[in-house]
Amino acid sequence: MQMAKILVVDDDKHIAELISLYLRKEGFETKEVYNGRDAVEVFPQYAPFLVLLDLMLPGMDGYQVCREIRRVSSVPVIMLSAKGETFDKVLGLELGADDYIVKPFEPKELIARVKAVLRRYENKPSETPRAVVLPNLSVDAEKLTVIYHGEKLELPPKEFELLYFLASHPGMPFTRDRLLTECWGYEYAGDTRTVDVHVKRLREKMRKTDSWAIKTVWGTGYKFEV
Repeated sequence: MQMAKILVVDDDKHIAELISLYLRKEGFETKEVYNGRDAVEVFPQYAPFLVLLDLMLPGMDGYQVCREIRRVSSVPVIMLSAKGETFDKVLGLELGADDYIVKPFEPKELIARVKAVLRRYENKPSETPRAVVLPNLSVDAEKLTVIYHGEKLELPPKEFELLYFLASHPGMPFTRDRLLTECWGYEYAGDTRTVDVHVKRLREKMRKTDSWAIKTVWGTGYKFEV
């Protein structure tokens, strides 16, 4: 099973390393970055399951980083800050953060909050846009159309649903079983090869090199990488 990846963003390297140490002891994989711009740049490539985001960052603060993440993803974000005022907490939550932890905090509290947010996210119904628009690709769930490099691409219903679901969750890895449940609507007799066949067909129909792609997550399933 793939370890849940957590992006740790804090300009204090000592704190970032300490947080990563606690998380790795609990079985998480972590990556540390120390400013807001690097966080925004690294986010789509690393594709974390959750972001621990300090507010006071150089160049681009945590609020701005949260805005940028929310433009492209619904991945959970927990804000970390020495500011404990109600206004700061409310602003963070209104921008799309899932939780807010005031420094200093106990390691056990941090781990408990991370696990709680991940559980909520796993059980939360998918909130997806009705249309996904990327360079050379438009997937419209209202009109059930796909425009690829300026031309309409005819897809069978299940290929369309699979493409739309993956593209609506950029950077998020999904198991084959999860994709079966989401796109076929029920447990498809446990035959995960169905997903592999449909991904293969989609790749054959979209062979050109683009800034996005359906990537294989070895030992797990697939993700739509942007």
